[in-house]
Amino acid sequence: MTFYRRNLPHLQRDDKAHFVTFATKGRWTLPDWARDVVLGCCRHDHELKYDLDVAVVMPDHAHLIFTPLIDEKQCTAASLAEIMKGIKGSSAHAINHRLGRHGPIWQEESFDHVLRSSESLDQKVKYVLENPVRGGLVKDWHDYRWLWCRPSNGS
Repeated sequence: MTFYRRNLPHLQRDDKAHFVTFATKGRWTLPDWARDVVLGCCRHDHELKYDLDVAVVMPDHAHLIFTPLIDEKQCTAASLAEIMKGIKGSSAHAINHRLGRHGPIWQEESFDHVLRSSESLDQKVKYVLENPVRGGLVKDWHDYRWLWCRPSNGS
């Protein structure tokens, strides 16, 4: 188990799924093309640094559920800080490059918590899948373009 603190406390458990939410700075609305970029960055290290269960990129925030993977050579799990820096950093760089600007895209902190049972994992996956429906963006989550889920998680 790893614990670190910035403004919010962060707890990481090896071999456990983590629910993570991160939002745009100032709740800026991401254009469609930027949501494509963010979803690509969320999926980029799937099966390399983490096992991704589900990801959704909403207009001004994103939700992920993933389990950090163990680096066999170093005998350590990829850290939440490293994973989130990779996702947020690479997406911000790509978005800023396209916009021809510099500066933060994301709020500095992310909200995360460890999912402790398969029941809470199933509930959180459903929560993430239904987020675009609750947000009034689509009637069925299958129709939302900026959502990815492991095939065994979707129905």
